[in-house]
Amino acid sequence: MPVPVHATAPADAPARRSYLLRAADQLATAMATYGIPLLILATTGSGALTGLAYLVEWVPRLAVFTVVGTLVDRHGPHDVFRLANAARTVFAALTMAALCALPGSGAAGTVVVLSFCAMAGVTAQASFLAAEAIGSAHSQQSLLQAHRVQSVQIAIDQGALITGPLLGGVLLLAGPSALLAAIAAASLAAVGGSVGWHPPTAATTVTAPATSFARSLGAGLRTVARRPALIWLVVGLAASNLALAVIESSAPITVMQHFGHTSAMVGAVWSVGAALSLLGLAACGRIIDRWGLWAVGAMGAAVVCLGSLTTALAPGFAVYTAGVALLLGADAVMTVVLRTLRARLIPPRGSGATLSVTIVAVLLPFPVAGALVAAAPAAGLPVLLSACALVQITVLAAAFAGLRRHRADLAAPVEPLRLVPPHANEPSPMDLTPAA
Repeated sequence: MPVPVHATAPADAPARRSYLLRAADQLATAMATYGIPLLILATTGSGALTGLAYLVEWVPRLAVFTVVGTLVDRHGPHDVFRLANAARTVFAALTMAALCALPGSGAAGTVVVLSFCAMAGVTAQASFLAAEAIGSAHSQQSLLQAHRVQSVQIAIDQGALITGPLLGGVLLLAGPSALLAAIAAASLAAVGGSVGWHPPTAATTVTAPATSFARSLGAGLRTVARRPALIWLVVGLAASNLALAVIESSAPITVMQHFGHTSAMVGAVWSVGAALSLLGLAACGRIIDRWGLWAVGAMGAAVVCLGSLTTALAPGFAVYTAGVALLLGADAVMTVVLRTLRARLIPPRGSGATLSVTIVAVLLPFPVAGALVAAAPAAGLPVLLSACALVQITVLAAAFAGLRRHRADLAAPVEPLRLVPPHANEPSPMDLTPAA
């Protein structure tokens, strides 16, 4: 997956290797996320089961996030990253063997696929949180180019979004085994590339103080509660993700049943949108350097809302594709801004727990979207999409206004994030207040 040359942050080997590992991990996640619901719809023809697949994938993701955040703090993000990808490789191989042993498509096959969907969700979020912790380290160690680090990471994510859905749709033409084998291969590549690797700043052995999951979660919640700017940031991202998630989970039904196209065209829609997002990311660093985070973030939010409305009200497939492309392109730019601001707000110690709390809140709309799509009739999807777009417009406007009021917190310098636990006698960030 190509990474914009301009976006490359300080060229050091650990950063480059983390980008390659993130690419393999995100490719496996994208193929599972978009390919499994397509498989369910193609084999059952049921829109309700397609929405259920989305729900089954996302509920376990959120259920393990706080646990994974504590594991990242305790054992280090690299070990968690390796374990998550190794587990996904094993699950994909077992699912492929089970489907080959079954007599054909039916209830048993659907249950097997849904089970893999849940396991893929767990491993995807574990590896994602570990990769985010590693990326935050590089971002905060390069404060003057933090937005460029985020641009590279989001470019990788969007590159996977181009390749994953399209590749998944094509592989499904050869059968479920081809899709599952590709997911296993990408996950195994991430495992192999991470073996024996630790950045220079990481300790060989991690000896974080033993902390219960509940206590770690409480510490993360207290950190978020003490930073109003972080609350507004999370609320804005959550509202935007609700509209995006409903569009994403309903895309197979809209494209295949409403517009009458094949499963490959579902992947093509998201690939076109991801390609446009890469173009936005290619110019994102220079635009932010010239106009600043606030102007670029506000403009991106406005275009995101326009894309959501266009998708909801699209009279045909071409307009629908254009709306999705507009939405994904602007969302990538806006996400660069908001992730850069988030990196300034999360303190270095206990970052895994705090990061997991914020990500759980931001991702809650995804299982909600699956439930909404499963419950809504196909004819009512445009109304659902329009309602989510209106919510997105209202909340994003309030969120950016709230961030603007607390911009002093966002401008406060942040100690570079370390991947090794601080000494026990250092003060906890939970006892520190943001600089005025």
